[in-house]
Amino acid sequence: MVENARPLALITGGWRRIGAAIARALAASGWDLALHAHSPSTFDPVFKAELEALGIVVHPLAADLADAEAVTHLPGEAVALAGRAPSLLVNCAALFREDKIMTVSASVLDAHLAVNLAAPVLLTRALADLGEGEASVVHILDQRVLNPVPDQLSYTLSKQALHAAVRTLARSLAPRIRVNAVAPGLTLPTPDYSDAQWARLTAMMPLERLADPTEIAEAVVFLAKARAITGQTIFVDGGAHLESYARDFVYLAQ
Repeated sequence: MVENARPLALITGGWRRIGAAIARALAASGWDLALHAHSPSTFDPVFKAELEALGIVVHPLAADLADAEAVTHLPGEAVALAGRAPSLLVNCAALFREDKIMTVSASVLDAHLAVNLAAPVLLTRALADLGEGEASVVHILDQRVLNPVPDQLSYTLSKQALHAAVRTLARSLAPRIRVNAVAPGLTLPTPDYSDAQWARLTAMMPLERLADPTEIAEAVVFLAKARAITGQTIFVDGGAHLESYARDFVYLAQ
């Protein structure tokens, strides 16, 4: 193995949106990065250069998280590229599609469970199988795991299952590997939202504000360093998990 004072973090879905914010925060904290994408076409050389300007090294990785064999090989591929094992795994990539109880199908449910539950669990095991010192895992969830809505049923069920898995994995892998989670709320707008709707949704939060991606990233960095914390989920959502909303946010305050 190559000796290097910098720790290595493997981030799934680390090239865009919340994953990119997590990558920036870890790079600023001195972590080398193994950044995963579904396809090499997603690799962004400008973003890679931005991160490496902070004095760290970025190793691009591609894998289909619906492919269990590819998933189990991913931490080993990070070792091959970086010369050392990751000491942090951040599971940020997720599948998000629209369905409800009256439209759910076995194929769509299986697809969500494969990417949003099986892949994080298998990646966690593959990291543990490397057997190299202490390590930490942070799963990115969704605030709806506490107060679900009827929309995006397969997605919601897969995230609820991963939320339940956090404590089980933490107990199973202690003391060498810590397992925690961060549950964001509404964070980054998509074209589905108008500016006016976004403002009204912001006012609906208990804190009357939405989380910024940097705040979610800060929670990940905190958990990566908090050696006495395992089995915990931090909600970074403006207090949304304290409320029960009738629908997914995209259907509210229109």
